[in-house]
Amino acid sequence: MSAASSASSASPAPLGAFARTAVVFRREFRSYFQTPLAAVFLVIFLFLAGLFAFNIGGFYERNQADLRPFFQFHPWLYVFLVPAVSMRLWAEERRTGTIELAMTLPFGVRDLVLGKFLAAWAFTSIALALTFPMWITVSWLGEPDHGTIFVAYLASALLGGAFLAIGAFLSALTKNQVIAFVLCAVVCFVLLLAGFPAVLDFLRGWAPQGVVEGLASTSASTHYESMMRGVIDLRDVFYFVTVIAAFLILNCFAIDWKKSD
Repeated sequence: MSAASSASSASPAPLGAFARTAVVFRREFRSYFQTPLAAVFLVIFLFLAGLFAFNIGGFYERNQADLRPFFQFHPWLYVFLVPAVSMRLWAEERRTGTIELAMTLPFGVRDLVLGKFLAAWAFTSIALALTFPMWITVSWLGEPDHGTIFVAYLASALLGGAFLAIGAFLSALTKNQVIAFVLCAVVCFVLLLAGFPAVLDFLRGWAPQGVVEGLASTSASTHYESMMRGVIDLRDVFYFVTVIAAFLILNCFAIDWKKSD
């Protein structure tokens, strides 16, 4: 066997797309727990979720065995808490210049974007999963529809993923984490507000019906509310998947555009 062939056989095989994404995912996911961010986010999310459900949503006063008071406030929690997670995904990398170092590694932009997003989504999903005592509590107090609760958890996770994808894209556009936070919060707030009855009723007074219906269909709150009722409509799932995919693609374009800045 020649030296060239020996060297070739000894060199490691290049990583596949899945393996590259997994490497980025593990690195990013570990980084959340290497700073106080994880503990602060989890404590605040769990505290506010319980506070809204019990004190504002009237969990006990309703005298119904369901978790609607718990889930109805999740969009508003995500408007402020998800940007706190997504703002650091790319803004900090651009500020410190480590994004240039990442580009020299054997990873493509898609690997980095997808790995970072999945790590952030997994982290926020852990926060959501830690609310399982609420499910246990309502099961102990009555006989809830477990299918409805499961679909509501799925809707909450998809909404969190959509907001994270939006935040990741906006984070890639700036080196300032505060600006990334504000932009993400504003965009997510508008995306929720577009489906509110008060907004739609106002538009019906002067806008064509097709415009009103189109705006309602693009609102995250419309699709979230639909799934929160316990019905898995493929149109609602498709909406969230499309938002996630679209903003991840935009994220890739933004990194390519801004990496030389």
